[in-house]
Amino acid sequence: MPLFWKPYKSEVTAFIEELKAKKPTLEDEQRAGRALLWDRALDRSQQTEWQEAKVAQQPYVYQTKPGA
Repeated sequence: MPLFWKPYKSEVTAFIEELKAKKPTLEDEQRAGRALLWDRALDRSQQTEWQEAKVAQQPYVYQTKPGA
């Protein structure tokens, strides 16, 4: 290994590290945003009702039904 060797850092990695250094609260804000939309408790009864209400799709969607 050469004496002047330094590990490679991509432009994207450098950008993200710079962004985090400028705004230290960034990760907490991202977690709060995720919790707002995705991290929710599921209601199991509603989930089973939704799965039971699914209608099976016919093999070829654009085929007209016979007799229709």
